[in-house]
Amino acid sequence: MNDEPTLGLKAAAAAGGEAAAYRVLARKYRPADFSELIGQDAMVRILTNAIKSGRIAHAFMLTGVRGVGKTTTARIVARALNCTGPDGKGGPTAEPCGKCANCQAIAEDRHVDVIEMDAASRTGVDNIRDLTDGVRYKPVSARYKVYIIDEVHMLSTGAFNALLKTLEEPPPHVKFVFATTEIRKVPVTVLSRCQRFDLRRVDHETLARHFAAIAEKERIQIDPAAIGLIARAADGSVRDGLSLLDQAIALMGPKAGGDGIDEARVRDMLGLADRIAVFDLFEAVLRGDLNAALVRLDELYRAGADPAVVIEDLLALTHWLTRVKLSPAAAERPDVPEAEAKRGKALALALGMALLTRAWQILLKGLRETQGAPQPIQAAEMVLVRLAYAADLPDPAELVRRLEAGGGATAPASSSTAAPPPRGPRAEAPRAPVAAASSAPRSAAQPAPRAEATPQRAPAAEALAPAPVDFQGLVALVAEKREAILHANLVNNVHLVRYEPGVIEFRLEPQAPKNLAGQLQGLLQDWTGRRWMVGVSNAEGRPTLRQQQLDGAQRLRQETAEHPLVKAVKHVFPEASIVTVRERAAPEPPAEPAGDEENGGEPEQ
Repeated sequence: MNDEPTLGLKAAAAAGGEAAAYRVLARKYRPADFSELIGQDAMVRILTNAIKSGRIAHAFMLTGVRGVGKTTTARIVARALNCTGPDGKGGPTAEPCGKCANCQAIAEDRHVDVIEMDAASRTGVDNIRDLTDGVRYKPVSARYKVYIIDEVHMLSTGAFNALLKTLEEPPPHVKFVFATTEIRKVPVTVLSRCQRFDLRRVDHETLARHFAAIAEKERIQIDPAAIGLIARAADGSVRDGLSLLDQAIALMGPKAGGDGIDEARVRDMLGLADRIAVFDLFEAVLRGDLNAALVRLDELYRAGADPAVVIEDLLALTHWLTRVKLSPAAAERPDVPEAEAKRGKALALALGMALLTRAWQILLKGLRETQGAPQPIQAAEMVLVRLAYAADLPDPAELVRRLEAGGGATAPASSSTAAPPPRGPRAEAPRAPVAAASSAPRSAAQPAPRAEATPQRAPAAEALAPAPVDFQGLVALVAEKREAILHANLVNNVHLVRYEPGVIEFRLEPQAPKNLAGQLQGLLQDWTGRRWMVGVSNAEGRPTLRQQQLDGAQRLRQETAEHPLVKAVKHVFPEASIVTVRERAAPEPPAEPAGDEENGGEPEQ
């Protein structure tokens, strides 16, 4: 007597638990008709027109990467072919009603005439024979009997052969819809009997809009930047992106209305590195500052970034910079933040194509090493070390230029060995033993070249100028090297945006030479023995040095005009004007003492 109420409560609780069971977003927002499919406009147009015109093929082959809608499309096709409309009198339609018995049964995966088969678990000939035996029987309640075979490429050769005859001449009441991610594994004999549709990866912008709309329906606050990260991580797959969005919502905890989902939380969830930090890391490596690069990598690692993902981000940045260098419009895309666009343009202009392609090869090889290393962080550090030292190497065009300049075969060696010293202890420690080891065998086999190389290295190292600490020092160095045209352009046509030893960013006046950045970069590398990144920016920047001088002179005139003594003089001589203002404490020009000595050496009065 007492057991019945208890069992009733348990059953009710179980039923309530099932009713309240959470449906993941990928199932909750699964498209129910062609209008809800995203990113597959060509396929939707073809199928819609085919159904409207009655030119419906007997077999369809849907191929594409995971999560783009292959199985969903197959079910929509089954509903479109079997929909009878709310009144039960309709025919095949590209817009299934979703209310008739057939539509509801197909949506709930319980329709007796729509048979779904997973070829990954049913690969044998016997499974296909069972399927073909049922083909000759007419549908029980639907208009067409639809066979949906998922992952069809997993069928055995015998199973494909057993399917061929039925697939070529099926009864008029039967339709086949195949789905596969490995279209190359499907025999050509099967492909030739089907209408093939290649479902494309959904682009980043479409995914971001789709996820934002779903988040709004779910009443979830999420930053656009966070949605962008999820869309980028989805890699064209709608289902993968919705799974990540589900995970991000769960990250918020029970109180979904809190502060919402921001970019930092999603980045931590995905194990991604900060995009700006990747830029900083890339710049530090290419300018040879390995200490800063390794510190930055360690910070990313401690923050939760996977070392392999950091290398992947560097690879993606290298590819993007190459795209920007070849086509600057790539930086103007709406999904590129403004800060990244400005910085990317400057980097792309400063870096040569040879350096970018070399960085791509090193990072691509380093990614495989990092993924297979016992300690990925150590492998990632060695990749950065290798990339930094490779950045010191001159490109082939530079080598040819040095050879043609008269340096002979030893010119590249002297320049490459002279470059590392300004980089500090990083370059001195590892390279000294290598130079000694490489010179020993040469002294035994070829004593003359070694004797010639030694005196050439020393003068080259002594002739290197220290890196200027500021822009004024750089302009002074250009004047000291007697580059008059370059000096005039730096003074009159350059608006400085950013300067630090090794990195220069500026905006040019329209009349400035277009190759000024490249010319300055090459000369600085020759003068200082280190790699410089010189880029052109669209930022406003500071006034030119010439304008700063004029502004300073004008300000000094105004201050002088307000001096009481000057006012008194102008009161007595109203027509007097200030012609020149000189600082009393200013040092004497070097030419004047020489001129005085030539005139007799009389002391200045």
